[in-house]
Amino acid sequence: MEGIFDRLKLLIGEEKLKSLNQKTVAIFGLGGVGSYVVEGLARSGIENFVIIDNDKIDVTNINRQIIATTKTIGRFKVDVAEERIKEINPNVKVIKYAEFVGKENENIELFDSIKNVDYIVDAIDTVFSKIRIIEFAKAHNIPVISALGTGNKLDPTKLKLADIYDTKICPLAKVMRKELKKRGITSLDVVYSEEEPIKILDDSREAESSKENNDDKSVKRIGSIAYVPSVAGLFICYKIVREFTK
Repeated sequence: MEGIFDRLKLLIGEEKLKSLNQKTVAIFGLGGVGSYVVEGLARSGIENFVIIDNDKIDVTNINRQIIATTKTIGRFKVDVAEERIKEINPNVKVIKYAEFVGKENENIELFDSIKNVDYIVDAIDTVFSKIRIIEFAKAHNIPVISALGTGNKLDPTKLKLADIYDTKICPLAKVMRKELKKRGITSLDVVYSEEEPIKILDDSREAESSKENNDDKSVKRIGSIAYVPSVAGLFICYKIVREFTK
């Protein structure tokens, strides 16, 4: 379709736009951060995506995930994201996996399919899954960026792009630094927040019974707002486009 990226060409030129069209980005996680990464990249000329998320859209996603609406509740996030970006740019090609990133002997087809991508985005919450993605990217010399905690935060101006070893305050960054050091990984691009996590307000819904695990342990819920994870996702989009257009 002609004209979609005319305004972008004014900033970067036609040759760099053609280069962006040819790039492939793999995005793990289509939540508050990852859904905006996909959105931003699709609107920035990227035309090849591998998207990974095993979740279906829930009503509680609506306040922060761009793919979540009252019409998409109950559908797999990868299906909704694919439809959305193809509506933005019909030239987009998407490979999708409704999978959870598990142990090393799992997700074989998934990881085989991303050995030659141009960039990997880690926008998931589970530490061992994040570590596996990062180790894979480093082993295959693929640029990777990781999203750290955006929950229980209200101030998007406290978000920063940095190396993991230059981060502070973020509790998830502390855990990740420790795990990466164990594995000899000496650098990692991240987006993180220097805002102190907010203590969420007490109400009857703060802790829920963990029925999925058939136990009585309570699971503390994490507060969220529309503009912190979305800004983090667009920061990641900026980082990737900047690297592709140098």
